[in-house]
Amino acid sequence: MHFPVAGIDVSPWVPPLTALVVSFFTSMGGVSGAFLLLPFQVSFLGYTAPSVSATNQFYNVVAIPSGVYRFIREGRMVWPLTWMVVIGTLPGVLIGAIVRVKYLPDPGAFKLFAGLVLLYIGFRLVRDLTRKKATGQDKASAEKRFQEQVKAWRQRAAQSAQSGNPLPTVRVRRFSLTRICYEFYSEVYDVSSIGIFSLSFIVGIIGGVYGIGGGAIIAPFFVTFFHLPVYTVAGAALMGTFVTSVAGVAFYQAIAPLYPNVSVAPDWTLGLLFGLGGMVGMYLGARMQKHVPAKAIKWMLAAVIVYTGGKYVVGFLL
Repeated sequence: MHFPVAGIDVSPWVPPLTALVVSFFTSMGGVSGAFLLLPFQVSFLGYTAPSVSATNQFYNVVAIPSGVYRFIREGRMVWPLTWMVVIGTLPGVLIGAIVRVKYLPDPGAFKLFAGLVLLYIGFRLVRDLTRKKATGQDKASAEKRFQEQVKAWRQRAAQSAQSGNPLPTVRVRRFSLTRICYEFYSEVYDVSSIGIFSLSFIVGIIGGVYGIGGGAIIAPFFVTFFHLPVYTVAGAALMGTFVTSVAGVAFYQAIAPLYPNVSVAPDWTLGLLFGLGGMVGMYLGARMQKHVPAKAIKWMLAAVIVYTGGKYVVGFLL
């Protein structure tokens, strides 16, 4: 099948199947999988024009709602966190789109940028996973409590599945311009609204350039820097990615006439095929998340991210 905007030929079953497999695993960590589908399009399909970023964001628009629906249904959507992510990321995505088209149209330079972004994400995850365990009184630290909470959550999920009782849900205690405070499974989490906004703005710029909503960067930061449980940030990261991807796609389409000699607007057909596969994968991944250890999810994401990023950077240097 020929895709004229992308300028590639590929069997129609390849994009949805690839997206299904990728999104099934990545959605468990609050990530749509777009950060891995873009290297697939660039390296395996040969789609290197700036419009690949817009196409990748269109994948998010189609695929994410099914995963978000599952998180909302299970009461794990932290809405204040979601709104701060959206408000911070939106302007950044628009800035990033301009940077991509104007300053990074060359495939080689874009690969270097993408590789550095992936390596940063991956190394943050690896650092978090290999951090030495605390001893003595430090065992009562937030990290240890978090691990205990994860274990308790998994046990409760298994019991609830057998008995039919409802799972614990998120309860917002406070939401203001300065603080976001919520309770989940008897644990209280309090973070800075300004900190969430600032991080989201920076991530939005990077995501706008790379062609992702930013969930791949935001989710690891929420877990490692703000010490929030992956079971509650996944929904907020996905929802933020969805909203910003809608804006990103619309913006790329709007500025396309300004760059008549460059492919800027998304390849709608290719993006739809990726999105349909991702829709199924995200729903299944969101449903299975509570049965998979959080540490296993992190290691899986870290391995794929570091490998892909390293390959891009080494390829550029050589």
